[in-house]
Amino acid sequence: MFRIKNYIKNNKKKSVLLLILLVWYYFSLPKQLFNEPTSTIIESANGKLLGAKIATDGQWRFPKLESIPNKFEKCIVQFEDAYFYKHFGFNPVSIAKAFLQNLKSKRIKRGGSTLTQQVIRLSRKGKRRTYFEKIKEIILATRLEFRYSKKAILTLYASNAPFGGNVVGIEAASWRYFGRKANDLSWSETATLAVLPNAPSLIYPGKNQIRLLKKRNRLLKKLFENKIINRFTYDLAVLETLPQKPYKLPQIAPHLLQKIDKKYQGKLVKTSIDIHLQQRANAIVKKHYKELKQNQIYNIAVLVLDVKTRKVLTYVGNSPTDKAHQKSVDVIDKPRSTGSILKPFLYAAMLDAGEILPNTLIVDVPTQIASYNPVNFNQEYDGAVPASSALARSLNVPAVRMLQQFGLDRFYHYLKKLQLKDIKYSANHYGLSLILGGAESNLWDVSKSFASISSTINHYDDLQAKYYKNEFVEPSYLADYKANFGKIDTEKTLYDAGSLYLTYKALKEVNRPEGEENWEFFDSSKEIAWKTGTSFGFRDAWAVGTTKDFVVGVWVGNADGEGRPGLVGVQTAAPILFDIFDELPKSKWFTKPFDELVQVSVCKKSGYRASDYCVEKDSIYVQSVGLKTKPCPYHFWVHLDASETYQVNASCYPLNKMKHKSWFVLPALMEYYYKQKNPLYRTLPNFKASCMGASQKAMDFIYPKAFTNIFLPKDFDGKTNDVIFKLVHSTPEAKVFWYLNKTFIGTTQNIHEMAIHPKTNGKHIITVVDEFGNEAKRIIEITE
Repeated sequence: MFRIKNYIKNNKKKSVLLLILLVWYYFSLPKQLFNEPTSTIIESANGKLLGAKIATDGQWRFPKLESIPNKFEKCIVQFEDAYFYKHFGFNPVSIAKAFLQNLKSKRIKRGGSTLTQQVIRLSRKGKRRTYFEKIKEIILATRLEFRYSKKAILTLYASNAPFGGNVVGIEAASWRYFGRKANDLSWSETATLAVLPNAPSLIYPGKNQIRLLKKRNRLLKKLFENKIINRFTYDLAVLETLPQKPYKLPQIAPHLLQKIDKKYQGKLVKTSIDIHLQQRANAIVKKHYKELKQNQIYNIAVLVLDVKTRKVLTYVGNSPTDKAHQKSVDVIDKPRSTGSILKPFLYAAMLDAGEILPNTLIVDVPTQIASYNPVNFNQEYDGAVPASSALARSLNVPAVRMLQQFGLDRFYHYLKKLQLKDIKYSANHYGLSLILGGAESNLWDVSKSFASISSTINHYDDLQAKYYKNEFVEPSYLADYKANFGKIDTEKTLYDAGSLYLTYKALKEVNRPEGEENWEFFDSSKEIAWKTGTSFGFRDAWAVGTTKDFVVGVWVGNADGEGRPGLVGVQTAAPILFDIFDELPKSKWFTKPFDELVQVSVCKKSGYRASDYCVEKDSIYVQSVGLKTKPCPYHFWVHLDASETYQVNASCYPLNKMKHKSWFVLPALMEYYYKQKNPLYRTLPNFKASCMGASQKAMDFIYPKAFTNIFLPKDFDGKTNDVIFKLVHSTPEAKVFWYLNKTFIGTTQNIHEMAIHPKTNGKHIITVVDEFGNEAKRIIEITE
């Protein structure tokens, strides 16, 4: 130390110069050697290549390797730099030999560069190969040896060496020339790639095959002579053929690659995708696409989520269509009309709020609310239908009436809590059509919501009757994703587990598509809660299903929004859904959340809590809050004569001969449609004619609805058509007297229909009075 200090004191200029050189040497090597753009790469959960996107400079250049493949390390060292592990960045002997050979030939014929020097040369692109540049390479190579280990230097070389055409790096070369990852190559294949950076032009298909074969075999012989491979391996290796043409890189999940590239451009991303399931889903989508395109339906999207981890297992963003039909569009996150797919969320909300029980009868008759006139898909009506059946059959009128009863704003609150991002406007903007497709959502959000609901039921059992606060967490396609469900609480997050369980119980009864009809009779069948949806104009077909472990979401349609006849959820999306479920492991059904359910006696016919007048009862489990629902409003205590032919009272019949019975009675309009679908329904008998003060059941209009604007078309002869009014009466044989604006126009009996032709346009009042004094009115507006 004393000598160094003394030397510096006596040789200040030299010391300063030396210090400057040392500082220059230290900083001579850029911190980042390679700044070229790299390809975006996605892998499956088990490390298989799903897809790659070419780098922005048009090169297939994979992101830097973490480590160099063992075979390639052996091959490249033997071929390029046998003393790699012994020198310190350059090899004086090789340089001297190269210098003499080049001097003798009067041109640069041999480089004499080590692999370390080649890494430096690769990083200094475009530099001319001169002796001055060679000196720079030597200096920088020694600096590189200080910074990195030998393995790291080899990894840099393997990641950035040229392999012919627009292929850079061993991993990209391995996929382009042999269709698999570098670690899976044979000795012969690895040796072929090891000789290419020395002469990358040799790989062009159909050219230079003999030269490339000789170089490869020389390297294989050297590996054998140095006892790196044995005789048997060598003999087999030299028999292998050379690659004839580049392979296309896998594109197993192209739309997921497209999505990931926006956020992780130029990086290698390990996803949560199950490659086997993804490939099977691709094949299923391709099969159905070939059938659907015959009907000019071109686009399909499929999403599969793991309920427990909330990871994406399959991501099919679109069908294998063509550019003319938006092949590159990722439909999974695009807003589409929801059709009926939101109905389960309303059913669950009404159960959760104690508004209905599972089988509460819901009105299903022709309905007009202000200017809104919903109709069922089959344009038929049941009069009254159990809520669970209305959901399973996806009836529109009961759904609208349920939404009106529950409250548009209340339901909108639930949808916002579900984080359906495409529902952007106020509740009033959508109106009651919200439940029939008046709003838009996307396959990602809808599938996510089903996964969250399934997880809520699962966690309730796992946590012993508790809930996670962050149950409606966003799914992820990243392999290392860990869902954060938040803190544990006794309070529900949005829906209680009992209401959700009962909702899924109803959805399990949805009629399955052709080929799946008798699923419950087969042991191998899966219990699936599922729902379809079809948007107005046949533009969007949905099917979303869930088991305890998986959620499958399917959308079918045209990305440009063109509607097609037959584009119906149960016909187009549902078969794909069940084909996907056939590829998934069988799951047990959801565990019943007993702590959120209570046993209650309900009226068998109405589904309401049983009143004192209900004779036929069922004991079922319902959500706890369901105890506050009102008792059955459709059962009455009636008094009949001995033959049960007439209703009677004390004014016309002896008390000791009366029969007293509970009777199931629906309002007139509900009854009219209900008894058409329920032949065992018994209409309440009329009162005996001699009875005093007996009141009859009400009558009601079938057509038109209140405040309807009616247009009267003209025939070919110019005559204006009549409008046919229809009425239902609980006693069809009763006489009904019709009035137009207080003017008598006719009488009907048995069939209560009247052709009316007002002489003037504008508002008119239709009044009907039956022979018992009951009255009904309709206000209409006529235009011609």
